[in-house]
Amino acid sequence: MKNNKKDYQALATKVIELVGGEKNIESVIHCVTRLRFYLKDDRLPKKDEIENLDGVMGIVEAGGQFQVVVGPAVDDIYKETMAQLSVTDNGSFDEQTSSSSSENRTALEKVKHALNQLLGIITGSMMPIISILAASGIIKSILAILTTTNLISDSGSIYLMINAMADAVFYFLPILIGFNAAKRIDGNPLLTAVVGGVIIHPTVLDAANNGLDILNLGNFNFPFVAYTYSIFPMILAAWLVKKIELWLKKWVPLYIQAIFIPIVVIGVVSTTTFLFTGPVITWLSQALAVGLQSLLSLNAPIFGAIIDGFYQILVIFGLHWGIIPIYVNDFATLGYSYLSAMVSVPIVAQGGAALAVAVKSKKAKIKELGYAGAISAFCGITEPAIYGINLRFRKPFICASIASAVGGFMTGIFRINMWSIIGSIIGLPSFIDPVNGITSNFWYAVLVTVVTLALSFVLTYMWGYNDTMEMQEKRQKPKNPAKEKLAKL
Repeated sequence: MKNNKKDYQALATKVIELVGGEKNIESVIHCVTRLRFYLKDDRLPKKDEIENLDGVMGIVEAGGQFQVVVGPAVDDIYKETMAQLSVTDNGSFDEQTSSSSSENRTALEKVKHALNQLLGIITGSMMPIISILAASGIIKSILAILTTTNLISDSGSIYLMINAMADAVFYFLPILIGFNAAKRIDGNPLLTAVVGGVIIHPTVLDAANNGLDILNLGNFNFPFVAYTYSIFPMILAAWLVKKIELWLKKWVPLYIQAIFIPIVVIGVVSTTTFLFTGPVITWLSQALAVGLQSLLSLNAPIFGAIIDGFYQILVIFGLHWGIIPIYVNDFATLGYSYLSAMVSVPIVAQGGAALAVAVKSKKAKIKELGYAGAISAFCGITEPAIYGINLRFRKPFICASIASAVGGFMTGIFRINMWSIIGSIIGLPSFIDPVNGITSNFWYAVLVTVVTLALSFVLTYMWGYNDTMEMQEKRQKPKNPAKEKLAKL
């Protein structure tokens, strides 16, 4: 598929038509490689026709979403899709439309739908800044190298500027998360961002760092909490802002709404976040992070082998986005993540398998797909390798999964840690300790990367592929023998 606006427009038009048209779409979001549709009736999409579209790598149905895998061009295709739908630029549809479509759902289906919507809000809040978080983490690692090697002083102006570049996204994370969450639920992004600014105001951070309390009621203390690096409190704050604003608009006279509503919303939501939701969610987030670390400490090698051996299966079904909030929470609460280090390994393995196919094959098309998939995987995105090569020959995917399990086992043995969200080869700087610079942790990460890549490559080259194998083509729509018989009469 050519990378031009007309092709993206045409693909968006066909996808909308084949998922049942705009009337069947509740909302649309996207991740790094997939358009993720929330549909009113999941029986309407013409799956085989969608899979056979030029530019579509495959479809996945998971987590209440109908996911169309389109690769790295997803952002451009998403924009063209949204331009053809009667929705706001955040892809949020009218709640009345959504609620009316759920009237016929059973209680269990409503709960499942609500959970899927919550997951969609969480991923939709984080997805726009994932790449920025990754870039900022790498800047932090580079800064650590510069300071530990005495190339720059940690008290100089150069350090001050680079440190600001690296820390800005983390420091202002509540504002960014709140803004994105509000857009995702069709709330008020700017008003939510202001609430985020309130809870990370320098005076509030000073009070938190000094251990001050907001107020004391008997034996109950309500302490100030530092909300930089926090995620979940602002997602709830975005929801509160929307609900309170909508409620106030029903009875506050129009001529004073512009001033009165922001005063009430900022006051109520900020206070609620300070006293209740913020501390509770922050403590729960910390408990989740500590609990995960405890789980890893029980048997990190076995845990690593299991999760890495099966992780790309989660990617196939689009379920890996349920894990991302967990290790993003690690970074937000601890500043590092052992889990993120583990899930970096399968990305390298899938790239190694695709590279082996490209090197071994004498077919020009296979070489092109293999090299493109490998490069994409080494830059942190596995779908082109998975859907372009590895799954379509099957054995390369198995080889990559075996290598991933070995790499995960080694990651657990060496207790490899990670300080930024981006993985694979491009993310190796993420294994540099931002305080101590290059340590044994980094060299262990390099070792595991090399072993995983080599094992995946060798297994695929020796056993997983040869040019006599037939590539599994996209599924053709099954023929109805009865219709064919009637057509011949």
